[in-house]
Amino acid sequence: MKQKMYATVRRYENVTNPEEAAKKVDEIFVPLISALPGFVEYYWINLGNNAMMSITLFKTLSEAIDANEQSRIWVREHLSSVLPTSMRIEAGTIVAYKGKGK
Repeated sequence: MKQKMYATVRRYENVTNPEEAAKKVDEIFVPLISALPGFVEYYWINLGNNAMMSITLFKTLSEAIDANEQSRIWVREHLSSVLPTSMRIEAGTIVAYKGKGK
């Protein structure tokens, strides 16, 4: 039986500076979120048209939900100049998954 994992997805519209947002996320946010309990993987995606999305995988749903709250606070405090403070946030159980072994 596969171990359950949980995903959280955050979508940002009207990003004023996608390059600056990506730089700050990569340099500052990724080390923070990857240190959270239950962290599995993180992706920051440029969707084009001034939209960006993050996908984070965690071992438990409560860890995923906690990461969403910490992310919301971090964005407000560190990226409000380039990311909107309102975002669409979703979290749920991963029901199908395939990854390459390392």
